[in-house]
Amino acid sequence: MRANPMADEMRRFKGTDEKNPFDAMIERFDRAAQLLGLDPDLYAVMRVPSREIKIYIPVKMDSGRIEVFEGYRVQHNFARGPAKGGIRYAPDVTLDEIKALAAWMTWKCAVVNVPFGGAKGGIVCDPRQMSEGELERLTRRYAAELIDFIGPDRDVPAPDMNTDEQTMAWIMDTYSMHARHTVTAIVTGKPVALGGSLGRREATGRGLMFCIDEAIKKFGLTPEKTRVVVQGAGNVGGIGALLMHERGYKVIAISDISGGIYNPKGLDIPKALEYSRKHKTFEGYPDADYITNQELLELECDVLAPCATENQITSQNAHRINCKILAEGANGPTTPKADKVLYEKGIFVIPDILANAGGVTVSYFEWVQDRMGYFWREDEVNERLKDKMVASFNELCQFAEKHKVDTRTAAYMLAIDRVAYDTKMRGIYA
Repeated sequence: MRANPMADEMRRFKGTDEKNPFDAMIERFDRAAQLLGLDPDLYAVMRVPSREIKIYIPVKMDSGRIEVFEGYRVQHNFARGPAKGGIRYAPDVTLDEIKALAAWMTWKCAVVNVPFGGAKGGIVCDPRQMSEGELERLTRRYAAELIDFIGPDRDVPAPDMNTDEQTMAWIMDTYSMHARHTVTAIVTGKPVALGGSLGRREATGRGLMFCIDEAIKKFGLTPEKTRVVVQGAGNVGGIGALLMHERGYKVIAISDISGGIYNPKGLDIPKALEYSRKHKTFEGYPDADYITNQELLELECDVLAPCATENQITSQNAHRINCKILAEGANGPTTPKADKVLYEKGIFVIPDILANAGGVTVSYFEWVQDRMGYFWREDEVNERLKDKMVASFNELCQFAEKHKVDTRTAAYMLAIDRVAYDTKMRGIYA
């Protein structure tokens, strides 16, 4: 009898580490694949990355000594187009984390129906302890090591945790020097003057808000009557909170890595963010109580938006989550074991592979603009983003109702179904 690889893998990952992001991705992938009745041959192809690259990066530090950093680039899938995904710099980067993030990018691109596959990169380093010159040398050597594996038609990097438009400018320049001509489409999230797109910096937070706008309608709420708690004050949480504040939402709490502030009457988000930028912390902010991130997650609210890092909501605290809508601005903030608790509590989840897909959507717009050499107005970018996010939200809800599953499972099913169709139609080259 022929072995069933899907069943084998499901047995393998049963009972694995709740906080391993790759295990979490595989567990959700397996459930969605099983419900779809995915062909075992397609399952075998889609559950593994196309390529995992591990490199060692020698960098001359300001002290004159050489330090060697460990870096990764995982390219998960190319069935729908070039790979697409950010690069993160952090001391706790692991290969399993990068593999999970690359796979999530594949599903994310499929959910919002943009023609990319998924990729992710990372370097094990502490950028807070490095000078700008050291970071530039690290970035350029990393890009040079990957020169044969990235490109506008192969793999298009973008900013992620602790990287930004300056990082992307260095990568673009390094790639262009090797190509002997300027190649703007090699990365997205660049400075606008170097071929970046208007609206890209705010795109993830704006896309999150568009999803929340649609979700609150299901509860008969309006922005003015919606209490929002945001974990994270960076590119997703901070911008998302600011945009929601401007829209009229009552943002009652926000945090950074060390802790947060809470005022049940609502926060002045521009003032709070300015205080955080100036003091590098929310501690001491007037007119609000200082709370821990754990306390913030458990506040009573209408919308909880975890926009920080993975594994914030687990089986240990899921029963204390007290919101109507969970809008996942971060990648993988909720573990599979926590999913079950949230579902039983009746919490409506906007899963990460939709909720934070605004960034990759406008990255796609940037890639398109670079390739045609014609750039759109910011209001045009934002309108196209809204159209894409609203349509994807409604498709997801319809898919969940049709298959009688929760929204997270529906998101995976919808994404896997699209990738599987393209893989099947292309066939396996041999």
